[in-house]
Amino acid sequence: MWIDRVVELERGKRLVAIKNISLSEEHLHDHFAADAARNLPATPVMPFSLVIEGMAQTAGILVGHANDFAEKVILAKIGNASIDREPLPGHTLRYTAEIVQLDAAGAATKGVIDLFDHADPTASWQRVGSIDLMFSHIDANRSGHTFPEHNFVFGDAFKTLLRTSGVPVA
Repeated sequence: MWIDRVVELERGKRLVAIKNISLSEEHLHDHFAADAARNLPATPVMPFSLVIEGMAQTAGILVGHANDFAEKVILAKIGNASIDREPLPGHTLRYTAEIVQLDAAGAATKGVIDLFDHADPTASWQRVGSIDLMFSHIDANRSGHTFPEHNFVFGDAFKTLLRTSGVPVA
């Protein structure tokens, strides 16, 4: 899971989620470890690929929630992604996703990423990125492939996240 909580949800329109970045997250220890040979200290950074995944989860939940999670929603395309600042431990990311288009085949979303630096006493939310994503309802695919009946995309982890955020889930 690359989001911690849903803080706003307007069915079929908009979802806002947050991610608190903690030094205890394992991926931070590889990005980037200290390099004694070059005299560089450790610089723990949340990789941009995981920031994009956080937006994909945020927007994917929004798309799935629009139809009560009846569809298996998968990321089909990253149309545009721009991130201007590296998220570090102690930062909070706020993902805001909006549906641009939704139909039986899938959805298009646009999203923005804001960052809050808890170490800065004068901090406010700062816009650090935008990501446009497209999703497919895979059961409506034209390839002829079939998928398991159960919704393996929106499993127990997503349901727990939604319930603890106050979003009713069947």
